[in-house]
Amino acid sequence: MRTTKDSGFEWIGIIPTEWGLSKIGQVYRLRNTKVNDTDYPPLSVTNKGIVPQLDTAAKTSAHDDRKLVKKGDFAINSRSDRRGSCGISDYDGSVSLINTILAPLNEMNPGYYDWLFHTVQFGDEFYKFGHGIVDDLWTTGWQEMKKITIPTPPLPEQQRIADFLDSKCAKIDSLTADIQTQIDTLEQYKRSVITETVTKGLNPNAEMKDSGIQWVGEIPLHWPVHPVYFYYGERKNKNRLGKEDNLLSLSYGRVIRKDINTNDGLLPESFNTYNIVEAGDIIIRPTDLQNDKRSLRTGLVKEHGIITSAYIDLCPLKQVDSRYFHFLLHAYDVMKVFYNMGNGVRQGLNYSEFSRLMVFEPPYDEQLAMADYLETKVTEVDAIIEQKKEQLSVLDAYKRSLIFEYVTGKKEVV
Repeated sequence: MRTTKDSGFEWIGIIPTEWGLSKIGQVYRLRNTKVNDTDYPPLSVTNKGIVPQLDTAAKTSAHDDRKLVKKGDFAINSRSDRRGSCGISDYDGSVSLINTILAPLNEMNPGYYDWLFHTVQFGDEFYKFGHGIVDDLWTTGWQEMKKITIPTPPLPEQQRIADFLDSKCAKIDSLTADIQTQIDTLEQYKRSVITETVTKGLNPNAEMKDSGIQWVGEIPLHWPVHPVYFYYGERKNKNRLGKEDNLLSLSYGRVIRKDINTNDGLLPESFNTYNIVEAGDIIIRPTDLQNDKRSLRTGLVKEHGIITSAYIDLCPLKQVDSRYFHFLLHAYDVMKVFYNMGNGVRQGLNYSEFSRLMVFEPPYDEQLAMADYLETKVTEVDAIIEQKKEQLSVLDAYKRSLIFEYVTGKKEVV
């Protein structure tokens, strides 16, 4: 069993006796050459390494304000809100000025330091050396970064650790990707079950007709088609006296309770402008409709409370099962109906516009049956998805722990 010593640095802890310690400035030098993205292709520094510039990357017209990156350099984003965005470049290219570019000073194994710099513990230490006014503007530049102490194993051991982590983490990543694929498949299955049920019903032998709604197609013959306003009005009952304190929020397709005393800076001083909502109401988020990504813009209210007036609050005008209509509107959202309604809309829809959306009304007993079936089915699928997500969480924690233990020598590659 190898002997260890205290590194003298809390974030590193104990290291093998034969390992050394160095400042980053003794291992790397700063590359600070200004270039343009015409001569040097633009790259993005991400938490998955250095890649050709992402389509989602913020772009400016200042094409000359870039930093040179050479193949083998290590690039790290200096901003705290980009924590973990770093890696070794496989390309010659250019990156944003917010990044710090490091070139190896002496013989070393870049792969070992790449793993070291991706640890949570290093990220915390990197952050501690930074400066700024608020968290999302906190930066750690080269003058601070070069003073950070890091472990320096003997070169052969750097190689063994890098090779071991490359192999081991690749297997973990493969398993993670497989589980994520299973989650995506389950999510797609859930969306398909909801859409098929709310538009076709539970009777596979039902006689069908053309709904006249492009994105729906055929529906059972006995289902009438009407605009939303035939079934739902808009509830505008302001909390003017400020007496209501059961604060609700639309979160990931669910209306949930929120602590009215939370101090996250996102809540107003007064809730007088909030709407009072009732069980059976359907909440619609009518903004950001131009976002083509799958979103959860609907929620079913299950209790008396208040919610921001930025949402449309649909209240039933006749005997309907709001669970069914919530599933139906959720299916519409998944089918990008809301997205298409939002084309050309800047501020979002209002009730008058949204209420003209065409929907259909199964008999009440069928609404109940479909809602009961979908609640059971969705609960079953969601339970499996949560199990899969827990597996991802365990794998992620294991991978993080594994990397740290090997890059600091607490475990030895044998």
